[in-house]
Amino acid sequence: VSDLLFQAKSCICHMCGAHLNRLHSCLYCVFFGCFTKKHIHEHAKTKRHNLAIDLLYGGIYCFMCQDYIYDKDMEQIAKEEQRKAWKLQAFTPTVVSHYQCTMTGIGEKYSTWEPTKRELELLRHNPKRRKITTNCTIGLRGLINLGNTCFMNCIVQALTHTPLLRDFFLSDRHKCEMQSPSSCLVCEMSTLFQEFYSGHRSPHIPYRLLHLVWTHARHLAGYEQQDAHEFLIAALDVLHRHCKGDDNGKKANNPNHCNCIIDQIFTGGLQSDVTCQVCHGVSTTIDPFWDISLDLPGSSTPFWPLSPGSDGSVVNGESHVSGTTTLTDCLRRFTRPEHLGSSAKIKCSGCHSYQESTKQLTMKKLPIVACFHLKRFEHSAKLRRKITTYVSFPLELDMTPFMASSKESRMNGQYQQPTDSLNNDNKYSLFAVVNHQGTLESGHYTSFIRQHKDQWFKCDDAIITKASIKDVLDSEGYLLFYHKQFLEYE
Repeated sequence: VSDLLFQAKSCICHMCGAHLNRLHSCLYCVFFGCFTKKHIHEHAKTKRHNLAIDLLYGGIYCFMCQDYIYDKDMEQIAKEEQRKAWKLQAFTPTVVSHYQCTMTGIGEKYSTWEPTKRELELLRHNPKRRKITTNCTIGLRGLINLGNTCFMNCIVQALTHTPLLRDFFLSDRHKCEMQSPSSCLVCEMSTLFQEFYSGHRSPHIPYRLLHLVWTHARHLAGYEQQDAHEFLIAALDVLHRHCKGDDNGKKANNPNHCNCIIDQIFTGGLQSDVTCQVCHGVSTTIDPFWDISLDLPGSSTPFWPLSPGSDGSVVNGESHVSGTTTLTDCLRRFTRPEHLGSSAKIKCSGCHSYQESTKQLTMKKLPIVACFHLKRFEHSAKLRRKITTYVSFPLELDMTPFMASSKESRMNGQYQQPTDSLNNDNKYSLFAVVNHQGTLESGHYTSFIRQHKDQWFKCDDAIITKASIKDVLDSEGYLLFYHKQFLEYE
């Protein structure tokens, strides 16, 4: 084991020749394989060699248990060999970078935590697990406005309070593969999460984040006010590309075939069914999406009649007031069948000729985080204006009626309660709302974020204040963020 750890720098994967990708060595024979690309897994399965050692950390992995085995003697040997490696490299853990550590294969610069005698004594007297109390403010931190950067600050607040994304970054799951980690937006986001949950109360200055955004999304560079929705999509795109690293850049260009944390959380599948009006043949395509943009009453786009709405009924937890538009109304309009007309004929594969058709959008796959963009800014040849129509949105949202599997339950766009509406997989909880105050030419972004269940705060750049649920639900709403309920841990 000592020899393996000491020689880790010169080891390469016997299958692909790489020396990164969490290289492991078989403990039965002389074989080195990548853990990330599962080359060591293939070797273990073929040879039935079920133990391997992680050459970066010194941990022993059992392929039968599919987990690391934590043995005190083995961990002590690993630490001793890492100290020898530091001496040989003439590095000190306080100055060497994460990138240098990874490239030299001598382990992380961070030493493992071991409790002191005093801490062990405290643990013995306090065996119960400590929980974050409802009045705890950890995770709440203001952001300095660096010159019309409120559009960025409100999106950062929403992302840092996304439950599953927070769990990922606070678990230190990101391993940078970029040649220059200082230019990696995911590394900066990881640092940002550490800053937010450090317990510091002073506002954070996100100058490095702004610089990276300007570098990788040049259309957002400059001190002009930008659109928060446009920033969200640009940020997710850059994070998605940087999660994969340079080696997988081509693969990362297709969100439909990516398994990075961004796509795991934010990517859904939108099904489009085009039905020929002559032969009734259906052509189906499924496209990935990060958000859903919804038209509003008052725009130049004709809005579908609101139904039900005037009967005082309650749909999806939304209490309808006469004349009030709800998020459910907008989603019903988004998923209604639309007649494309004679000016937009398509070539039917059944008729082998151009025919009129209808098109209907439904959700084939729901993302963990559903982001709804209410299209309040209208830009056309004749109009440039902001739509201030109030839209009622619920704290809890059931997306079952808008699934492709529930399509049969709607006849000609009319809503019918589906029989499987109790499907918990499709239920969401609101956790962030981004608002825009002012006009299209001059405005300001703020956000509401959920700290604990039913604990809401308003984030206005550097200022954070307590907010009531009524404050949240009465706000105008521009971007609405919902998280799948069964994947929340609060």
